[in-house]
Amino acid sequence: MGERQDDKPWDKRGQGHDAPSGGWDAIVIGSGMGGMTAAAILARLGQRVLVLEQHYVPGGFTHMFNRPGYSWDVGVHAVGEVTHHSLTGRLLAELSGGALEWASLGPVYDEFHWPDGFRIDFPDDPRTFRDNLAAAFPNDQRAIDGYLDGVRDVSAAMRGYYLARTLPAGVGAVAERLVARKASAAFGETTKARLDRLSGNDRLKSVLASQWGYYGSPPSRSSFAIQALVTKHFMHGGYYPVGGAGEIARTLLSTVAAAGGWTRISTDVERILIEKGRAVGVRLAKSGEEIRARRVISAAGVLSTAHRLLPEELVRERWVQDVRRLRPAPAHVCLYLGFKGDIRKAGASAANKWFYETWSTEAEAWDTRPGAELPDAPCLYTSFPSLKDPRHDPGPEERHTGEVVTFVPWERFAQWVETRWKKRGASYDEFKAAVSQHMLEQFLRHMPELREMIDVVELSTPVSTEHFTRPMMGSIYGIEPTPERFACRWLRPRSPIPGLFFAGSEVATVGVIGAMMGGVLSALSIDPLGTMRLIRGSSAPSRSRSPSRLSAP
Repeated sequence: MGERQDDKPWDKRGQGHDAPSGGWDAIVIGSGMGGMTAAAILARLGQRVLVLEQHYVPGGFTHMFNRPGYSWDVGVHAVGEVTHHSLTGRLLAELSGGALEWASLGPVYDEFHWPDGFRIDFPDDPRTFRDNLAAAFPNDQRAIDGYLDGVRDVSAAMRGYYLARTLPAGVGAVAERLVARKASAAFGETTKARLDRLSGNDRLKSVLASQWGYYGSPPSRSSFAIQALVTKHFMHGGYYPVGGAGEIARTLLSTVAAAGGWTRISTDVERILIEKGRAVGVRLAKSGEEIRARRVISAAGVLSTAHRLLPEELVRERWVQDVRRLRPAPAHVCLYLGFKGDIRKAGASAANKWFYETWSTEAEAWDTRPGAELPDAPCLYTSFPSLKDPRHDPGPEERHTGEVVTFVPWERFAQWVETRWKKRGASYDEFKAAVSQHMLEQFLRHMPELREMIDVVELSTPVSTEHFTRPMMGSIYGIEPTPERFACRWLRPRSPIPGLFFAGSEVATVGVIGAMMGGVLSALSIDPLGTMRLIRGSSAPSRSRSPSRLSAP
């Protein structure tokens, strides 16, 4: 069974291995959602932006990869707040020129399957969501309403919180407490502490926290604000890009190219150049080539930047040390499946399925150990991308795709991080095969009718993630969203180094839209007036270029 391998390199207008000569207004390191958003906004404001991507397929965790007859996404499984009803949806439509469309996952976007046969669905309507919870827990309606009140309080305070994050560290921290008091308090409280105050019903608390997999931190460690924001994020359902997750990069980077910008692939940055205390460009790995610009935006993650991209003389600075002490969220494994047949008859749908093997949401990672007998993973998250995309053509063989995800400790795979892709050795291959087989059998216990339809099985491990997208310790979510993370005053779009800015989820919140907001905040810090005009323009109700609300087949 081979490692995940991505499609052929992009070689399109405004993208490729080489780039035009200088005169860049901004260099963006990394083409994940945050970097692409910042680049697209600056491009719309007339700036010439160079996006540098170390992989040969741009998009970060929004990119896709192929096998003969099949295509899978690597990180986009469900996205909320992308219709014209939301500011983020309208802004995405604006930045993509109306070309990025979204398909609804349907009336139910998440199904939760618990031990003892208990099941609850999360719908695309706030009232039905509340009703579903009340029907499942009729004696706990006061706690349910208290939880939803907390979600609303956090959501209402986020605009002030985000704006305060664009200010320099000292004054920004004070502003957060003044203008976003409820959000700041919720960021400082754990999810477990808040739920324990609301209810003594452990099953209700597990159900309320059941989506913690969308941000990668169990209730005892996660900030309640991030739990509340995930709940709010999906209140009106989940969506998937029409044409697949790769459409996000295609449309946003086309906007960059239209303004004279460029996305340079297979381009690994070794260092950010600092001269006279100011960021002035980057030095590339291997070739040593130096590229200069008026400003540098690192969308590689604040933690990764602090560990990998700064000159040695800056490493001892307090802000760098404070960031380095933060912990990444858990790593993950993903089982990519290809099917031949009508998988709907076997129970598959556009809705994501969560299969919990325990009522405890504290069992954060599957305790895989090389050479040892494997237990069951505490939770399997299952997605069927081909059923989410209205453009998917299964053909006469009815080809479909599935993905099964769970968290694992990075330490179980770290010993192979320095080995070569596809040549990691027999011990790795054996461990990977054992993990893959156990994970597949556990999944098929829940959906046994799919067994006869399986055509392709391939496992991606944390070292695969490290190789292709290079997060710290294989973490798809970056820095773990704990109260300690949100108390760190340096996780802001404006770095302490003049000319250096950050974009992505680590300066905002997790997920696709969280990373997008990190890109928005970066652009706001660079050109506040222009960015605000663009945001206000995208908010005009008369605009016709809004994402569609198609239904997945």
